[in-house]
Amino acid sequence: MEGGKYMTHHHDMSGKRIVILAADLYEDQELWYPYYRLQEAGADVTLVGPEATTYTSKHGYPVTAERTPDEVKAADFDGVIVPGGYAPDKLRRYDGILNLVREINDQDKLVGAICHAGWVLISAGIVGGKEATCYHAIVDDMKNAGVQYRDEPVVVDGNLVTSRSPADLPYFLPAIMAVLAGEEVAAV
Repeated sequence: MEGGKYMTHHHDMSGKRIVILAADLYEDQELWYPYYRLQEAGADVTLVGPEATTYTSKHGYPVTAERTPDEVKAADFDGVIVPGGYAPDKLRRYDGILNLVREINDQDKLVGAICHAGWVLISAGIVGGKEATCYHAIVDDMKNAGVQYRDEPVVVDGNLVTSRSPADLPYFLPAIMAVLAGEEVAAV
């Protein structure tokens, strides 16, 4: 995995519209790295939270959700990314968030989840029978939800892209962009 199989690919994301979910105690790197990396590649990124308000990260950094789930439609987006930290435990409590993630998944569009974000996927009921990875603390939760767990930097199963922690971001984002570009993504 030295150097990463996807790291040399540069994808033009112009015209792609992506939702990144936000709530208090999000993991800074897992929200901001995808946010800026996708914008840099030309994507239109919308921050969505349970409320259109400012949330604070685990490390005290603010992010402002521009929209709520009731103000957006899954059909208008090409995918959703769920950052980790402890925000997923808060996000999973909102039906609007779960419905948005479920609808994007049902439309076979990108669902990216890193770290504790697997909790949102579990609550949305979309991971049963899928191959995925996550932060080690929620492996049992994922397995109990029917996930075929793999301890790898990035796992791609169709439209689902998962990673374990901030250290996996150099694998997570290139895999996300490959899926958005409609490319077949091979195992790392």
